[in-house]
Amino acid sequence: MSLACRYGQTSILRLVDNPRDYPAAKRVLVHVPSNEVITSYSDLEKKLSSLGWERYYDDPDRIQFHKRSTIHLISLPKDFNKFNSIHMYDIVVKNRNTFEVKNPNTFEVKNV
Repeated sequence: MSLACRYGQTSILRLVDNPRDYPAAKRVLVHVPSNEVITSYSDLEKKLSSLGWERYYDDPDRIQFHKRSTIHLISLPKDFNKFNSIHMYDIVVKNRNTFEVKNPNTFEVKNV
């Protein structure tokens, strides 16, 4: 048995017997200037290209982007379903003030 603390709907901290019964909410990558959620690699590539990132095609198992003016490399799984918060935060750190990682239930998405 493992124990963890979790905020309930009433914002009261309570002890949870099995934290695996409460999966973490899936995060989304948001393009801040347009307030759009990135839902595909083609959307992401358009946004990154406009910021000076270039796509690398060397690795068939990964999608990679490089910015010539930096040493940064963004390396992502080929399958967008495997794109997770670790990859999102990597993008955020390398593109400050342009992307944010958010809980989809805590912000309003711009209707496109």
